[in-house]
Amino acid sequence: MRTSRIALALLAAVTLTSCGAKVSDAPDDKQGGGQGGTQQAGGHYPVTVENCGVKKTFDKAPRRVVTNDVNMAEIMFALGLEDHMAGYVAPDYRTSRDDKGEAPWKSGYDKVKWLSKKEINKELVLDAKADLVFAGWNYGFGEGAGFTPDALKKVGVDSYVLTESCRNGATGGSRGVMPPLEALYTDLENLGKVFDAEDRARELVAGFKKQVADARARVPGGGRAPRVFLYDDGRDKPLTSGAYAGPHDIITKAGGDHVMKDLKDSWVPVGWETVVARDPEVIVINNYGDVSAAEKKKFLMSYPPLAGVSAVKNDRVFVLDYVDLVESPRNPAAVAALAGYLNGVREG
Repeated sequence: MRTSRIALALLAAVTLTSCGAKVSDAPDDKQGGGQGGTQQAGGHYPVTVENCGVKKTFDKAPRRVVTNDVNMAEIMFALGLEDHMAGYVAPDYRTSRDDKGEAPWKSGYDKVKWLSKKEINKELVLDAKADLVFAGWNYGFGEGAGFTPDALKKVGVDSYVLTESCRNGATGGSRGVMPPLEALYTDLENLGKVFDAEDRARELVAGFKKQVADARARVPGGGRAPRVFLYDDGRDKPLTSGAYAGPHDIITKAGGDHVMKDLKDSWVPVGWETVVARDPEVIVINNYGDVSAAEKKKFLMSYPPLAGVSAVKNDRVFVLDYVDLVESPRNPAAVAALAGYLNGVREG
């Protein structure tokens, strides 16, 4: 990301007019200062939420939120918060469902401005007059690019970090601090509180929990769970999901045995030799980006080291879209879809 060259006058103006929760370096800081909500201080506000171990207090609901990536945009849309958004940043990850107008929350995409298909950066955020950025570590935030919550705080813009991406441990090298679906429910509940949409958040969480429970109830009892590997991308080394990324809960709650469940991280590369040794019976492909799911499957089915792997020998490959697999409101539906496929594998 480029170094900011915004004029000092613009920075000063944004700093004066932007808002968000004010936090100190201490995790238990409770000094709030969010501006821009439709409700005045008092009543529902101020509210305090804990986000990745930091307590943040909001005096008012942010009004000009910029989200990074489709999953975070859809969390906002699901909560009905389009009127609180200045726009979203996301690559073009549309799928056949989206192109046909069948995607959930299509009205949100129609209503909210698509700011960029490129990486989010400080200039874009300032140009949008954002008062809060909703992004995640390696989902927009990163020290290498200089785009971090601390950097935004210096120019008067607050941040909310995607819980799936919370740093785990002192080094910050691994991500994930709670089970993936719990991370989704946490963000819905937190943001519901921040935006005075708690009833909607409770409704969503209850509905999603029921959807997952119904899918689990249809999984046949007894017998061994099919071994499942998540393939994101990569030829020399595959990128996959550890225990703290969405696919772990999607696989396990769908009745599968996630072969990389011992990896205490979210998205992480592994060696092909590990995949071969764990012999998955089903491979789930993450469909996104320039390499299509069909191309990924063709590679997997023709890659010599995988020739003896059960999923390849039996042509058991299931495709889910990117937004199904990263933390998003589509996760529960993905559980149901994969459960149906795995039930067929058991019967086959």
